[in-house]
This record gives sequence, C-alpha cells and structure tokens, in this order.
Amino acid sequence: MTDTALHAARPRAAEPKLVSYARLAKLDVFDYYLSLLVVLSAVLLPLAGFDPAVLVTLAVFGLGTVFMTAAMVAFDDLTGYRDGSDVANYRADPTLRRARRKPLVAGTLTEREVVRFGWVTAVLGAAILTAAVVVTAPYAPQWTIWLTVATFVVALQYSYGLKISYHGFQEAFIAGLGWAMVLAPYGLVTGRFDLFVLVQALLFGLGPLLFGVYSNTNDVTGDRAVGRPTVAALTTPRGNMRFVAALSAGEFLIGAVASATGIAPWWFVLLMLPVTVLRARQFGLGFGPRKDILVARALGFTVHRVTAALLVVANLVLAATS
Repeated sequence: MTDTALHAARPRAAEPKLVSYARLAKLDVFDYYLSLLVVLSAVLLPLAGFDPAVLVTLAVFGLGTVFMTAAMVAFDDLTGYRDGSDVANYRADPTLRRARRKPLVAGTLTEREVVRFGWVTAVLGAAILTAAVVVTAPYAPQWTIWLTVATFVVALQYSYGLKISYHGFQEAFIAGLGWAMVLAPYGLVTGRFDLFVLVQALLFGLGPLLFGVYSNTNDVTGDRAVGRPTVAALTTPRGNMRFVAALSAGEFLIGAVASATGIAPWWFVLLMLPVTVLRARQFGLGFGPRKDILVARALGFTVHRVTAALLVVANLVLAATS
C-alpha cells in the first residue's frame, strides 16, 4: 500500500496524547498480568510463613513486564502500520475492531512518537526487571534469570528487529510469553521449579494463544499480503479449524493428564471443566454455522480470565487442604 493510500485510510480524531499512548500500550488488555495472581496464590498459604518480600518482587516484576509488553505492542503496531496490514485489518470491520485501538491507523500518534515510546518503555522495562531479579527477589536461580532475559529480548524482536512473528513463530511466542510470566516470577519468589506450577503455566499461556488464533483467522488476508506466516495464513480454512480444535482439546488434556498422573490433585480436571465448556462455545461461534470469528475472539478473553481465576482457586484449595 502506498503512503498516500495509508494516510487516506487513517481516520483522524483528536484525543489527549496520554490516552493515545495508553491505547498504544494496550493497557486495557491485562490478561498476561493475571499471571501474578496465579503465582501469588501458589505461595500465599500458610499466611504464617508468607514472606512480604514476595509481594514486593511480584509488584516490581509485574511493573517491568507492563513496560516490556508496552514496548512489544508499540513496535508491533509500528510494523503493522508500515506494512499496511493494520490498515487493512482494522478498517475492514469498524464496528467490531475500531481503528482507534491502533493510534497510528487512527492518526493520533506519529511514527516518530511510537518509536520513541517503544524504546523508552523498553529501557524502563529492562531496568525494572533487572531490579526485580537482582534487588528484590528472595531467590534468583539461574534458570529464572535466563528465562527473564530471553523473554525480554524475544519480546522486543516479536515484530521488530528480527521480526520473529514474520518467520513462523508467532503462535509459539504468544503461548511462551504466558508460560514465562508464570514460571519466572514463581522461581524468583520460591527458588524452585514445580511440576504443578508448570501445568498451570501451560494452561495460562494457552489462554492468550486461544484468542490470538481467532484474531489470526480474521486477519488471514492481511497477514498473507505482508508475508506473515501464521497458521491461518499458511494452511486452508479446514486446516486452520483443525489446528484451533487441537489447541482447544489440548488444553483439556493437559489438565486431565496432570490429574491422572498425580501432578495435579485428582479434582483439578473437574475444577477446570467450565473452561472446557467455554472453549467448546468459543469454537462453535468461530467455526460453526455463524462463523463469528471476532465474537469468538472476544469470548476468548473471558475464558482466559476464568482460567486464571480457577487456577487461583486450585492453588488456595490445595494449600488449605495439604
């Protein structure tokens, strides 16, 4: 798309810069940050043995991830605007996906402002995460340090620099970020690796992935046009449907296998059944007769939040009954 066409497509609307920067940082999408509540619930009980340093570490680590994520999504918007995919995808259905969520598309921020915001938040994120690991964390096993560093570095390369999401790794990164945001802070506050927490991390990371794949299904035309190889763009509609079905079924199987093998309590799979029911509903909306992909995507946020809440419940019940 030419520069002239891009600018013609931008609906300009005045709004305070602070609001535009908040939109750019996607601060209303807090789903990754729910990992902190999951980790807190895993270490909270018994209260008599709770170390207040845990709260400090989780707060500092969480703030660092907010800045890291703000940088990641800012650079993602920049790349999507420059290659034209955001203009195509967000102008296709102005009712369900308002272009205002993309300040570059809406014309409320300039490229220069977005680049500056991306690098400032990246530097702040790096500094705050370093403080979480070096200054506040009660423990700092080597694996948590490397996991935190790798997550930060890869996040900035998601669609900028190396542009890993343009080389077939988009879905893996979306899930991996969720996994890291459970495992890394848990390791920092406990100094150990736990298989049940790993199960929770896997389920938590599938949440963002299972609204990401519905977004990719909707954005398939724009992604193909710019060579972004998501599964939806690389395969047929039937193949993509099977991929989403496999992810949905895999989410249930993770909990079922964990309960069957003793990694999780026997009742864990039963506790998570509401998520399975909601996933079936989500799949039916997206790939059934109605084919309401964006409605299914929106439901995915609710499903992820229910997942996080149930993981918190699981941790509290397990600790209270142990």
